[in-house]
Amino acid sequence: MEIVDFMLLAVFFFVIALLYSSVGFGGGSSYLALLTLVLVNFYTIRSTALICNLTVVTGSCILYYKKGHLSLRKFLPFIIASIPFAFLGAMFKLTQDVFFIILGCSLIVSALALAYQTLKANFKAEPKHYPSWVSYALGGTIGFLSGLVGIGGGIFLAPLLNHLKWDKPVVIAALASFFIWVNSISGLGGLMVSNTLSLFWPHIIGLLIAVFLGGQLGVRISLGKLSAKAIRLITAILVFLVGIRVVWVNGLQLNF
Repeated sequence: MEIVDFMLLAVFFFVIALLYSSVGFGGGSSYLALLTLVLVNFYTIRSTALICNLTVVTGSCILYYKKGHLSLRKFLPFIIASIPFAFLGAMFKLTQDVFFIILGCSLIVSALALAYQTLKANFKAEPKHYPSWVSYALGGTIGFLSGLVGIGGGIFLAPLLNHLKWDKPVVIAALASFFIWVNSISGLGGLMVSNTLSLFWPHIIGLLIAVFLGGQLGVRISLGKLSAKAIRLITAILVFLVGIRVVWVNGLQLNF
């Protein structure tokens, strides 16, 4: 990859990490979207996205914990269920066509979820109480999909929990970060066990620096109660369009 192209990719990764970390996400869906445009090996795409996810949310989790928003007791059912299923999903050796179809559909759903979460960000309501099996079911289902396509799953979980009024938005954002952190580690473990871990060397070092800086800035914007609603909606639109392209061109191998 040419140095100018790589620097442009790093800038995009920085912006993605900034935007997504401000709402408790790692940015995996958008990393995947961009990587499908510059890489061919989908194992490398999955591995790179998970590593970047992990880098972003590690810093976010630390800050949420210091602020008192990260409750291990409340988050435990989601985590217990997600770990084995994310590991199992990552072990699946999909064919390239099937992977891109699942990836594209996930990007489309992720974009819609991000748009929904952004539009509902100011919605205030009293939290509702749900039986523990709901948390286990959500954690396992989203964990499996996360491992399968190489994202942390927070972009699916957070909008759903906001819709269910599970807790305050900042607590849900903290859970999304921690959920992504756990699933990213589990997903990488599954890739290693299945011998499909493939990293984008040496470029990944620059990408990790970019997403770390963007993630640190984004989560501080979030905790400072600043908003970038319009930019997040534009990001959702872009991810949606790339998801359509991934399904159409990479998955179905149709030209337009």
